[in-house]
Amino acid sequence: MSAEPRETVIAGTGSGSYATGAAVVAAPGTGPAGEASVAGTGGPDGPGAADAGRRPRRGPVALAGLLLPVALVAAWHVLSTAGVFSAVELPAPLRVLEAGADLLARGELWTHVQISTQRVLLGFAIGGSLGLALGALLGLSRWAEVLLGPTVGAFRAVPSLAWVPLLLIWIGIGEDSKVTLVAIGAFFPVFTTVSGALRHVDRHLVEAGRAFGLRGLSLLTTVQLPAVLPAIISGLRLALAQGWLFLVAAELIAASMGLGFLLTDSQNNGRTDRLLLAIVLLAVLGKLSDAVLGVFERWAIKKWA
Repeated sequence: MSAEPRETVIAGTGSGSYATGAAVVAAPGTGPAGEASVAGTGGPDGPGAADAGRRPRRGPVALAGLLLPVALVAAWHVLSTAGVFSAVELPAPLRVLEAGADLLARGELWTHVQISTQRVLLGFAIGGSLGLALGALLGLSRWAEVLLGPTVGAFRAVPSLAWVPLLLIWIGIGEDSKVTLVAIGAFFPVFTTVSGALRHVDRHLVEAGRAFGLRGLSLLTTVQLPAVLPAIISGLRLALAQGWLFLVAAELIAASMGLGFLLTDSQNNGRTDRLLLAIVLLAVLGKLSDAVLGVFERWAIKKWA
């Protein structure tokens, strides 16, 4: 009895004669007429349905995530009102809220938040784009990795504060130097994750794409990038967090506005309540921006990966 012919199917979400997913090779005799099937993709009685039934609802999970912050605020209140710390060392949460209300009434709070957010978003967009481009180059080209990899790796080891005096000399104390520093911070996480992920794309998947006539940029955008999409978005989330860190480094030294400036100014004036307010705002803004990328991640993976 002769074996039935093997079938190669690129399973994914695209349309036309190829799609952007994983290559599935059907062995002889697997299913009716040698058809290929993907396990766990979800019939009503399949493993996907069982996994969906075990997933916790998002509402209870979100509420559970608030337990630790509420406990921390409660402990903060107890420590600040029980005399463990003085009012200068650790102001009560209510005093921090009052400091925020005072800055809000003066019109200063939103200015600090807006300028810091603007700097982070601009630097993140520039650094993330450059990291994606250069990471793709090194991930796909062996010669580029050999020539550029050691140098980029050396620059990655330079601490954020080491760039500040050089940027101040080259660019000055204006917005350009701060955005540039944020871009430097956002560049390396994206570059590292993209270059590393592209070097480990399944060769069979790439060969299947080439069999359908894909070459160069079309192969990269249609097959390789969707294959490493989760790694790319993880790198973007790390880059955004790194961007906030580098922003504070820039604003601590040379700024007249922003949350980093609010930290320094509050320290110099002995306003610990405003200092804690700036720290809380940085934490909240960092979490909100990461949550937005998390929503984008779920949508992008569902659509393209």
